[in-house]
Amino acid sequence: MADRTTPRRADAADGDGIRTFAFPSDHSVCGVGMQVGPMGGARTWHPDAPLDKVHRIDFHVVMLFSAGPVRHMIDFAEYEARAGDLLWIRPGQVHRFSTAAEYRGTVLTMQPGFLPRATVEATGLYRYDLPPLLHPGESELAALTASLDQLRREYEDDRTLPLSLHTAVLRHSLTAFLLRLAHLAARSAEAERHPSDTTFTLFRDAVEKGFATNHSVSTYADSLAISRRTLVRAVRAATGETPKGFIDKRVVLEAKRLLAHTDLPIGRVGAAVGFPDAANFSKFFHQHTDMTPAAFRTELR
Repeated sequence: MADRTTPRRADAADGDGIRTFAFPSDHSVCGVGMQVGPMGGARTWHPDAPLDKVHRIDFHVVMLFSAGPVRHMIDFAEYEARAGDLLWIRPGQVHRFSTAAEYRGTVLTMQPGFLPRATVEATGLYRYDLPPLLHPGESELAALTASLDQLRREYEDDRTLPLSLHTAVLRHSLTAFLLRLAHLAARSAEAERHPSDTTFTLFRDAVEKGFATNHSVSTYADSLAISRRTLVRAVRAATGETPKGFIDKRVVLEAKRLLAHTDLPIGRVGAAVGFPDAANFSKFFHQHTDMTPAAFRTELR
């Protein structure tokens, strides 16, 4: 079963007024929503997407730079990328291009929804705690570049294989690149971790331990001995979302895992993620997925 996301209109705007742009459907190949090609010039993924304005996208962007430096804003933090660096922007993150430098290298845009669930989890596609700016070593860069070049060749070669096989090869080539990228991102995050953990890191760890029973932002703030406002600022700076949104995503992820991989009754799944009342759990799940728990489980099987 592929990962699911709720499609948005290209001109959709969130409550904060920041526009969210959808993946351009004309870039899909046989149902595989992806594009890979050179960066440079005024190239963008949507004709209305403002390069120098803050906006969101509902798909992944991975940029491998061949020149630099280039400064790029992600979730209101500035990152400086140089030749050999990668920037990984995830769906829903706020970002803005720099007009002071040219972007040179290769860019991969990828729409969520077509990779197997096991691949989505193994590659950490929704690990918003991982750093967006990555600095691969010489051997890592060589392997990533070769993998991305192979993916680009497969993307551009739509004549050698039948369409169904072309799509399958694209998925496998993309998975190979993403697994390398995910390993680099996880290793980079581990290297940056130190005893004086940030507020967000402490919150993330607390949520991981307590999401099954605690959905209260105030309770987490109290346990960390910080104000609710401080927690909101820290989580928004790290992820672009509210603490409540972060907690809810973790709860939904666990509920999906239990629905997909166990035969627990739906009421017990709800209880396992902090909803003793099955009706409340179903309402919560539907609000976040546009599906009932039963429909989600049926679709998987």
